[in-house]
Amino acid sequence: MSVVLITGGTGAIGSAIAEEFSKTDDVIFTYYNSEERAGQLAEKFHCKSVYMNVCDENSVNLAVNSVIGEFYHIDILVNNAGIALIKPFSDMTAEEWRRMIDADLTGVFNVTRAVVPHMIRRGSGSVVNISSVWGVVGASCEVAYSAAKAGVIGLTKALAKELGPSGITVNAAAPGVIDSPMNSSHLTADELSALCEETPLGRLGQPSEVAKAVRALAENRFITGQVLGVDGGFGL
Repeated sequence: MSVVLITGGTGAIGSAIAEEFSKTDDVIFTYYNSEERAGQLAEKFHCKSVYMNVCDENSVNLAVNSVIGEFYHIDILVNNAGIALIKPFSDMTAEEWRRMIDADLTGVFNVTRAVVPHMIRRGSGSVVNISSVWGVVGASCEVAYSAAKAGVIGLTKALAKELGPSGITVNAAAPGVIDSPMNSSHLTADELSALCEETPLGRLGQPSEVAKAVRALAENRFITGQVLGVDGGFGL
């Protein structure tokens, strides 16, 4: 049984990942704004939740130390927490840019930096970062999001080389258009339909399909530095 820490566990993809791993492992997921939902999900999946602001180094360290204090180690880290913004580049403010990079890229750095020393001491571990198909191909009116998610891919590949000798794998999943409240709140029905038409498999992905891909990346000990598209062929 592994100890799995998942950031951003109250959203569609995060909760699906928590549900998937909770079938067999000790799961701790983080929340930021949704304490009530976190409690409901923790009860439903028989796992634990902990508050974390991935943009705040102190908050990250407190949460990670709490997990280590109770479970003694972390075998698998899934960096899932993030935000989205759809806005023309020329209308984007510097503050909006910073907020996106902080949440979607620096947050991955903060949490990974807090967890990895514990993995190095044990000589084993797995990190799975959630990027996006937009980090691979880019998206109009999502420049900051695409840049942050592309940064996650670069971080993944470089860190895989650095941590491989310590027995730690680092991979990324790059979801396509997923059937989630985040997408439905940012995109119109017509936009979602158009994206389905652009996807070779002709449909939206399900959060559970991302979760299964994350588990596969986390558990295979001879896969590292890879970016697995969970996108129905969108990024081809």
